[in-house]
Amino acid sequence: MKSFFKKIRRYSIFVFLYFHNYIYIYSDGRFGKFLNNRPCLILHTKGAKTQLERKNVLVFLREGNEICLIASKGGNKNNPGWYHNLKKLEKCKIQIGRDTYEANSREVYDEERKEWWEKMDFMNRGGYSSYQELTNRKIPVLVLTLS
Repeated sequence: MKSFFKKIRRYSIFVFLYFHNYIYIYSDGRFGKFLNNRPCLILHTKGAKTQLERKNVLVFLREGNEICLIASKGGNKNNPGWYHNLKKLEKCKIQIGRDTYEANSREVYDEERKEWWEKMDFMNRGGYSSYQELTNRKIPVLVLTLS
């Protein structure tokens, strides 16, 4: 019975996030800038294979001219599509509320990864560590530098 309620909870969260993303994107940043007191941005990338514009709403941490993103995909066994898009074409556009910025992305490793991971995990109340326990892949950490 516990697994049934776990599935219902996970499905409910998925539905809620779907509507949050829809509202944030289609209100052009007017609504949805925060999710449970965590800042969210809209990441605009070009599809690695299709070259079509893709939009994803992601929790982020900004320090000065840098923005950190975690490619957790909720602990899924695969990396999210936006991760592959940024790996192929490092340039992207981000939108925070109504403000838009051009940025270049890079994946971070070793000590820099550890520092960003700890900050993001703290902000997300241990959520990223929980996601890491669900998957065998090492969840990537990316840093966007605003142009």
